[in-house]
Amino acid sequence: MKLPYNNKQTFPPILPDHDEWPVVKLSKHRAEFVDLVTREAVARIKSLRPGTAELIKELEATRYKEKLRLQNEPWEVDPDDEVAFWKKVKADLMEISGKKETGGREDEILERIIRRYADEIAGHFKHSYYRLAREIVTFGFARLLNASQADNFAGLFRGKRTLRDKIRIRGYVEQIRKLAKLGTIVMVPTHFSNLDSILIGWVIHELGLPPFIYGAGLNLFNLKLFAYFMDSVGAYKVDRRKKNLIYLETLKMFSNLAIQQGCHSLFFPGGTRSRSGMIEKKLKLGLLGTAMEAQRINYEKDNGQRIFVVPVVLNYNFVLEAPSLIHQYLEREGQEKYYIDSDNYTTSYKIVKFLIKFFTKQAEISVTLGRAMDLFGNYVNDDGQSIGKLGRPIDPKGYFMQEGRIVYDKQRDE
Repeated sequence: MKLPYNNKQTFPPILPDHDEWPVVKLSKHRAEFVDLVTREAVARIKSLRPGTAELIKELEATRYKEKLRLQNEPWEVDPDDEVAFWKKVKADLMEISGKKETGGREDEILERIIRRYADEIAGHFKHSYYRLAREIVTFGFARLLNASQADNFAGLFRGKRTLRDKIRIRGYVEQIRKLAKLGTIVMVPTHFSNLDSILIGWVIHELGLPPFIYGAGLNLFNLKLFAYFMDSVGAYKVDRRKKNLIYLETLKMFSNLAIQQGCHSLFFPGGTRSRSGMIEKKLKLGLLGTAMEAQRINYEKDNGQRIFVVPVVLNYNFVLEAPSLIHQYLEREGQEKYYIDSDNYTTSYKIVKFLIKFFTKQAEISVTLGRAMDLFGNYVNDDGQSIGKLGRPIDPKGYFMQEGRIVYDKQRDE
């Protein structure tokens, strides 16, 4: 049901016991999950690069790309042993390069690389940190919000305004709450600011939903303020410098398996922040595509766990990174006529300064939750049934079947 805006309405948690949250279950068994991701990603790479020669060639390409990354784009957040790790990989590859008999060393090298990637990607969700982060966000932002109404310092703590007065939540709230009990939600918001993840996290809590997992750029972990919040509240790390096949397949496998285990997920389908302020028209389906494969595997397991897609539109009056985003848009459109300035979003101090500015101004954020769909774009009703073009319930399982059985289709599933 689509609800009108009501900033006084509260929503009880759909899972009051946090031990029942899928992300908590995943975190409690993090080591086992990393093992699972490693095994499945190894199998995927070996299917894509069958044969010893092909696999060794892929390993050498990966090692070379990682060498360039470390030379050209080193980050403070990179592990201290990063250079040493890839030097060891190089030495091991040199030992087996050109040999007819390798003794399976290439498989061991592949597993070592994937395990390192998987361990880096996986987050460290902690309920106590999640609760603290939520309280800090709610208390701190509310104090800033009341600053615009306060005559003195004490007025900051007497104000009656809350974040719900500043952040307006509209749309199909009750439907999403019902569907979250029936299956797994994949939320796909528009993307305008690096603050979007914190905003969506707060909205998810306000709606009484358990925490979602989401991919956060590893570069944001260079900022201590963000690193503290994101590493504890469901974020897994995405390093966009790493373009090699092995890393990308490991990342997709992580998302795929997490969704299979019932973790509600958040993807920004535009892939990056909108430079023009417009809603994205060209979507990047890499991580979002993992939900398709997870749905097929759920049907193969015969558990029938449904996956629902919920579009979300975010609207700000202004965002922290606006100057640099505008320059990037103009540079792309005007080419040599414009130059890119450095991103304003570079220090914790600038983040805090922006938050003070935003919450003390007469500005609002609107978060609109769209009607849920299945993975093929059919709307679903409150009972989780897909509704076809003729207005009748349909079974999306049929999209995965040929000749009476569920089949893998590369074009569809990837």
